[in-house]
Amino acid sequence: MSQDALIAAPEPAAIKLVARVLIDSPVPHLDRPFDYIVPASLHESIGVGMRVKIPFSGRQLDGLVTELIRDMRPEFKLRELGKLVSPTQVLFPEILGCAELIAERYAGTLWDVVRSAIPARAARVEKETREVVQLVLEEPDDNQLSHYAGGERFLEHLGHGERVRAVTSWVPNFAGSWPGFLVDAARPVLRRSHAVLIIVPDAADLVRLSSYLDATIGSAAYARLQAEDGPTPRYRNFLRAISGEVSLVIGTRSAALCHVPDLELIILWQDSDQSHREQRAPYQHSREVALLRSQHSDCSLLIASSSRSVEAQRLVDTGWAEELKLPRDLLRARVARVVATTNDFELERDPMLARARIPSLAWREASKALETGPVLVQVARTGFVPALACQDCRSFARCPDCQGPLQISGTNSSINCKWCGIYYRNHRCANCSSPRLRAVSIGAQRTAEELGQAFTKVPVISSTGAKPVRNIPDKPALVVATPGAEPTAENGYGAVLLLDADKMLAHDSLRNAEQVLTRWFTAAALAQSQGTVVLTGNPSPAGAALVRWDPAGFAERELIERHQIGLPPAVRSAIVSGPGAERFVSALSAPVRVHGPSIAEETHEHRYVLFFSYADGPEVTGALRALRARMSAAKEPLVNLAVDPDEVL
Repeated sequence: MSQDALIAAPEPAAIKLVARVLIDSPVPHLDRPFDYIVPASLHESIGVGMRVKIPFSGRQLDGLVTELIRDMRPEFKLRELGKLVSPTQVLFPEILGCAELIAERYAGTLWDVVRSAIPARAARVEKETREVVQLVLEEPDDNQLSHYAGGERFLEHLGHGERVRAVTSWVPNFAGSWPGFLVDAARPVLRRSHAVLIIVPDAADLVRLSSYLDATIGSAAYARLQAEDGPTPRYRNFLRAISGEVSLVIGTRSAALCHVPDLELIILWQDSDQSHREQRAPYQHSREVALLRSQHSDCSLLIASSSRSVEAQRLVDTGWAEELKLPRDLLRARVARVVATTNDFELERDPMLARARIPSLAWREASKALETGPVLVQVARTGFVPALACQDCRSFARCPDCQGPLQISGTNSSINCKWCGIYYRNHRCANCSSPRLRAVSIGAQRTAEELGQAFTKVPVISSTGAKPVRNIPDKPALVVATPGAEPTAENGYGAVLLLDADKMLAHDSLRNAEQVLTRWFTAAALAQSQGTVVLTGNPSPAGAALVRWDPAGFAERELIERHQIGLPPAVRSAIVSGPGAERFVSALSAPVRVHGPSIAEETHEHRYVLFFSYADGPEVTGALRALRARMSAAKEPLVNLAVDPDEVL
């Protein structure tokens, strides 16, 4: 070998500026930043966190700059960056760090997490002039948290800029006061001109919180983030939040990863609400996002709810968060009297109470309350008669064409299919040929009609998810509402009737009782303190917790049972589904307990449930993430991963 052959190859020339870019791609094996040469024309204008266009596989893709590297000597030839889309920084290092933690926890891709945090661009909004708004808070006569055990200490910690984490079950002192409760918790931070982020489940809660803030501090003093506002208002409020123009930011689940300068406190409302779960991969939950951000960004956290989730109770039991609890004597003075129609005293007076949908006790309480104000009636479902079954063999009535459920949609309507809409005048049971049908459930529309016939002198108002009513005046009225669509009464309801309790609890699900209890507490909290809440149905642990007004006790017992049988949140879980699920699970090397497969009826795809400990969590989710990336690169059938889903059984 000649001496010339031993001479080392020259080092590649240094590139003056290289941009590391996170590209817009959900493909698992592309879940990493890519390097691009920054042209000289952009050296002065490009920055970290800005939107860019980059060439990739013959296409121009969107991307976000995560890092700028000067004088880099790359091992491979790099392509030149396409163009700078906007000089506005929208991705910040704190958010990128949190997003990486979330992607790791949920075994997802980083871009899928980041895209949920940054709204679509509205170019003309970036040109608008923005000014910092000074928030002026009037000192309340009585801070609601000061009455809770540990509340004064919690407020003092926040007032001194110290970090604290707490869980509390809000107890009403007047109807609709939970927005005031959240603002009371935020006051010590806002008075020091530091920032607070409040996350609520859905648009209805955001409207209630916004209405309260508009009346107390003005609409200019805070930024509201939700998709329903439209792309331009949403992006405008996003820029107001990330620029530090306002110190109070409120929003739904996507706001949990909004950059807020000088953030000191995150408040999460109603964490058990399923609306906190992102509907797109990696299906992160606002509660877990808030927990990870609290640790990563070193800020305080308050999880507040009218009820108590089992996950929040676990935080208390492990000591990760302290509990703020209202003393029992104050609780009894603030909440309405809760009566179950199946208690011994009421059953002795009326033996038919357990079977009646609207028992005589409910009629009496409604009649008395309607003399002075409104009455709320919570029902399980919308519609008139939304489900039918054979009177003789009890099998569900199904459409012969599409197998959809049959229903009666109105007073004078014939039987029709809920899915395809076909009407059937001479329906016969497919199982026993009987023409007789019975109502499996009664919907809000039928309930409103029945009550209207019984109480002819008062109006009947129907509020459902499709047609919600936000507020009602302090006048006699019967309000029939489905869970989550209950209007707020000006001075509270004199009586709240919780119907269909047995039907709500009959759903076979691990979390059903917990979710039903949350709906009951949410409705019961709208009653006046001197009012009455009537719970129908057979005795149940959830019903007993409502009568005692003890959501924490119910959550604690549920957590103990989950520990005994090894189910979430005592352990972590993941669902693997899709055409490649069987191969994926067989190739997985991680400390998991595998249940399955079960076969989906519609797609005939395999579905596996994995259980694993919190200690093994990082190893398991890392293995899930890496295996899916390898299978993606090999062009094998993809799988869908849902880590810590709401429902596993």
